[in-house]
Order: sequence, then C-alpha cells, then structure tokens
Amino acid sequence: MLPSPRADAIAFAPTVPLALRGRAQVTSYAPSSLPQPPDDLIMRVSQLYASDAQLHPLWDAAMQARDLAADAGARQDPASLGKLAATFLTKPDGPPSSMIETGGWDTHSAQNPRLAAQLKALDTMIAALRDGLGEHWTNTTVIVATEFGHTAAANGTGGTDHGTASAAMVFGGSVAGGRVIADWPGLSNGALYQSRDLKPTTGLDALIVSAAGETFGIDPARVSAMLFPEGGTQRFGQRILRA
Repeated sequence: MLPSPRADAIAFAPTVPLALRGRAQVTSYAPSSLPQPPDDLIMRVSQLYASDAQLHPLWDAAMQARDLAADAGARQDPASLGKLAATFLTKPDGPPSSMIETGGWDTHSAQNPRLAAQLKALDTMIAALRDGLGEHWTNTTVIVATEFGHTAAANGTGGTDHGTASAAMVFGGSVAGGRVIADWPGLSNGALYQSRDLKPTTGLDALIVSAAGETFGIDPARVSAMLFPEGGTQRFGQRILRA
C-alpha cells in the first residue's frame, strides 16, 4: 500500500526527478542490488523514528513502498522495472501516473552496439509494463522522451555528441499509434541547426501538454498553465489518443 493520502505520482529513480517536483504529492522508489536488511534492524529504526514528526511519515512511506515492491520481486533489470511500475499503477490505492528514469543514452563512442542494447532494454521494459497492466493498458499513455539530443553526424569514435533536437515516442492502448508526427526539417547541411544538429520544430512541452490533457480529460490550456506557466506552450498539432 502507498501512504495516505494517495500519492499523485511515483518516480522509479533514486530521487524524484525535476520533472515531477511541484505541489503534487510524489514519492519515489529505486530497486537496490544490496542484500535486504534484517527484520530486527527495520524494527529498531522504526522505533527510533516513531516519535519524530518529520522522519516518521517519510520512513512509513518508504516501508510501505518497500513492502509493495517486494511483492513484485523488484530488481534493476528492465523487465523487473516495467513489472514494478505496473504493480504500483494497478493497485486501487496506487498512483495514477509514474516516471521511470533510465540512463546509458549518452553514446559518445561505439554508438551502434550501445544504442541497440539500450533500445532492446527499453522495448523489454515497455513490454513488461504492458503485460503487467493487463486490462489497464487500454487506458494507458506512455511517453518516452530524453532530456537532450545528439549531433546529426558521428564523431571520430563512432558515437554522437550532445545535440539539440531529438525524438519522443508515445505508446499505450489509448494511443492512436502507427504514425510519425513531425515537421521534418531534413538533414542537409543547410537544414541543420547551427550546421551540426537536427533542427527543433516542436517543443516537447507541447507534446506533454496535449498527451496529459487528452489522457485526463483536462483542457490543454489549463495543463499548460499548470505545468509550464512561463513557457506559453501551444497545443500539439494533432490528437494523440484514439477519438
């Protein structure tokens, strides 16, 4: 069980990512490869924090998340992370949304084999999430996005350095998929941004605003004002979910 009141979201990361920080109640959980502590130690720490007004709620929330994660056999591999997220999301008192943070995308060298492994792991995680959600998958929207792009051309070590534009993927049973939605600028020298990067044409914030608005039935203008109050975000050009 999650702490009461129910968390609005959970981050599967060592700390709550910046993208989930705000006024909403958010919790986090990261599977550990370390051995589980003995029950006696858990009990003693619980007793130590029992009368602490600040630490007791945090400890209690951590223990409840730990118990739920243990039921899911939480580990750090992609399949386990997808299953773990599904376990939290399908609980009646679980959060309605989650964020899974993954690393290893900074492919400055030997990009082809490294990126192939990363994409395979991502595919495994999404598949495990889909299977774990079961019938809830039909009402699910998943956005896969990165915080940075890569250069259009490879460097001297078979990788790509930090760039500007990138791509986002949207999955889920509620998504009208099978499409590429883009104002494609091209990769010719004249079309590149600063002669090195794919030119950005659509803001990721616009995609997030539209996806969140359609998923939760909220006016995108209201979503934009809440999530990006200083950005003046415009609505994404096309509907993302099924009509």
